[in-house]
This record gives sequence, C-alpha cells and structure tokens, in this order.
Amino acid sequence: MTSTAQAPQSGARTAHPEHLGHVIFIAAAAAMGGFLFGYDSSVINGAVEAIRGRYDIGSAALAQVIAIALIGCAIGAATAGRIADRIGRIRCMQIAAVLFTISAVGSALPFALWDLAFWRIVGGFAIGMASVIGPAYIAEVAPPAYRGRLGSFQQAAIVVGIAISQLVNWGLLNAAGGDQRGKLMGLEAWQVMLGVMVVPAVLYGLLSFAIPESPRFLISVGKRDRARAILAEVEGDIDLDARVNEIELAMKSEHKSSFRDLLGGGFFFKPIVWVGIGLSVFQQFVGINVAFYYSSTLWQSVGVDPTDSFFYSFTTSIINIVGTVIAMIFVDRVGRKPLALIGSVGMAVGLALEAWAFSYDLVGGKLPSAQGWTALIAAHVFVLFFALSWGVVVWVMLGEMFPNRLRAAALGVAAAAQWIANWAITASFPSLADWNLSGTYVIYTVFAALSIPFVLKFVNETKGKSLEEMG
Repeated sequence: MTSTAQAPQSGARTAHPEHLGHVIFIAAAAAMGGFLFGYDSSVINGAVEAIRGRYDIGSAALAQVIAIALIGCAIGAATAGRIADRIGRIRCMQIAAVLFTISAVGSALPFALWDLAFWRIVGGFAIGMASVIGPAYIAEVAPPAYRGRLGSFQQAAIVVGIAISQLVNWGLLNAAGGDQRGKLMGLEAWQVMLGVMVVPAVLYGLLSFAIPESPRFLISVGKRDRARAILAEVEGDIDLDARVNEIELAMKSEHKSSFRDLLGGGFFFKPIVWVGIGLSVFQQFVGINVAFYYSSTLWQSVGVDPTDSFFYSFTTSIINIVGTVIAMIFVDRVGRKPLALIGSVGMAVGLALEAWAFSYDLVGGKLPSAQGWTALIAAHVFVLFFALSWGVVVWVMLGEMFPNRLRAAALGVAAAAQWIANWAITASFPSLADWNLSGTYVIYTVFAALSIPFVLKFVNETKGKSLEEMG
C-alpha cells in the first residue's frame, strides 16, 4: 500500500465535535479488524490439548497446526497493500471479514487434521490483511489533530480481542463441564470455541458497509468529488480544494521504496534495516506468543486444573490490556528507548523466575505451592512488562526510525522478520517444552537480557523527531 505520509496540512483543521463522534465510529469500525486479529490469533489457546487428543498427534505435528496460521499471516500482510490499492480499503476489509467467517466455520467443522490446518491458513491470511488495512485506513481517514489517538484504536482492539477470546473460551469450557472435548451444542467444546468467531467476523463485515472509503484512495482513482464529500464528513469546515490538493501533492511526491534501496553496508542490508529486524526478532524471541497460544497447555502441564488454566489465560490477557494502556500513556512522555529498556529488565526478571519455578519436579502431578505461585505471578509480570514496552514501542519505532526513502520497504522487511520469528517460537515451543520446560524459559530469558545491550548500543530515540529528521 502506498505510504500514508502527507504534506503539511494547511487546508485541515481540528474536527468539530459533531464530526469527531462520526470519526470515532469510523475508526472503531475499522479497528474491528484488529479485534479479529487478536481474537483469531489467541482463540486457538483453548483448543490445543483437545486437538492433540482428537487427532492423537505428537508435539511436533501439533505445533505445525498451531503455527501454520502464521504462513497465511505473512502472505496476507504482504499482499494486502496491493489489493487495497487496486480495489479500495473497504473492499479489502470485506474480503478479510469473509475469510475470517469462512475460517471460523471451517475450523469448527473440520473433517481431518489437514483441513483444520488449511482453515487456519485462511484465517491467518485474514489476520495479515487486517494487520495492514486497519492502521492504514484509520491514518488516511482521521483528522490530523486526532490521528495518533485514533491510530491507537488498532492496538487496543487487538489486546481486547485476545482478552475476549480467552473469556469466551473459559465460559464455554465451564459450560462443557471443564472438558475441552465435552459436548456443547452438538459439537465438542473446542469446536464451538473456534466457531464463535463467526459473530465478530460478521459484525466486522456489516460495519464495513457503514463507513466511507478512504479519501486518499478515491483521489488516487480520480473520484475527487466523493473524496471531498468524505473529507467534509470527517474534518468539518475546511478548505476542501486545498485539502484535496495537499493529498494529491503528497501522493505525487512520495518515493516508492524498493528492496534494492535497503541494500548496502557490510552485511547485505543497511545498518538501520538490521536494527529494525533486530527489534522485530527480539520482540518475538522473548516468547510472548507462548503466553497467548499455549498458556492453557502450559498451566495444565504443571498440574493446574483445565478450568483454572483457562481463567489464568484470561487474567493474563487483562494484564496485557493494562500494560498496553500504560504504554499508550507514556510512550510520548518517557520516550521509546527508556520504555523498551524498562520492559526488557522486567521481562528478564519474570522469565527467569518462571524458569526457576519450572525447574522443580512435580509433586502429585503439580508444582510445589511456592513454585506454582511464583510461576503464575511471574507469567503475569512478564506479560505486563512486555505490553507496556515492546508490545507497543516496536511498532511505534518501526513506523518512525527509517528514512523516508526507505520506510515502506524497510517496514515490510522488518514485519516479515517478525512473522518468521513468531512462527519459529510458536512451532518450537511444544517440542522444547517436552524436552525441558525450564530450559525453554532460560532461552527466552537470555533473549530478554540480550535485548538490553541491543537497545543501548543500536537503537536511537525517535521521540520528538519529525519523520524528515530520520535521514
């Protein structure tokens, strides 16, 4: 998708209150894609052990079924921009809504393991599309004075989607008598968990018919009058001709960066590109997605009752929301780099405590009381420090740190690195946990600790700098 950066907004004013309410609705509707991103990513947490039992598969095969959605994510993210530039942002949202719906139905009614994996790829493709389209659309529709706050709707929607998925899973598990394979609505409980996503997916599709197309896209395809009307809707009493001209000028002056622009330096890519890749990899290699994909399985493996394990997954998701709100409040006050360092230290401590707790032998099928409570509290500490730092800061920095001539291509490479790192952690955890659960958390602790010197040496603060100052 073409960059959303624009020339100085001399034709734009702050939206009037009567227009701001409408803009908030538009941003919230678009952010439903983020909600589905979070929901679909983490709902599988409630089905992991049931899938293992239903299809009688080992940890390696199970991991591939869980992680295979990330292949769809990478493809969806890579192609969504081009699709949106050809058919529009709204049509792209509608395609994503249909794919989310199809994936939910297919995942709930699989014939075999292979088609469950296929439907997860379909859902992953929708996640990838939503991860690109939502932020871009909100940035293009939001009045300049409110762009930052409205843009945060996407991240907020993702963490709320994660939390709601865990709450729904917990409720359905209780309704099925605490058995993931217990009968519920004529299906096994885990199938209902995956199928419930139909509800927000359909809502997302319906909302997409209630919001306008991006003025930027309309101008790009020559529909200036429609673009003017939408700009009047969202920005109120402005000089519409000047505003349209500004957008056109910005689009003409954009440099469409290519992969070739990233090459240089002694190690294939320019140094700044490697920093972006490093941020993406460290964000995933601390094992954050283990908390969202496998937490129920993790707690059950150390003797926690299945119903309680689902509840702990929900409380972890609430902590994730709290941490995200903290980051949104302080990222512009404290700065990106200090927040990342605070998060790295907190994550390293939390992960080290989990590694220590999991090093003890189970007594009666459970961790000893002290170690059990330590593991539970440390897991919440880890997620809190991730959410208030790396969960938000990395995406903020990736959007700011690259020079204008590199930004789009460099962001694409960094995002691809993030999906690959996510896949590596997701696919490896079950086998690593079978090998040595404590040792697995030692590995995550090492990466959290290594992120500290990485940030200190290679990451520059971007707070308060314009995009043009990045070179």
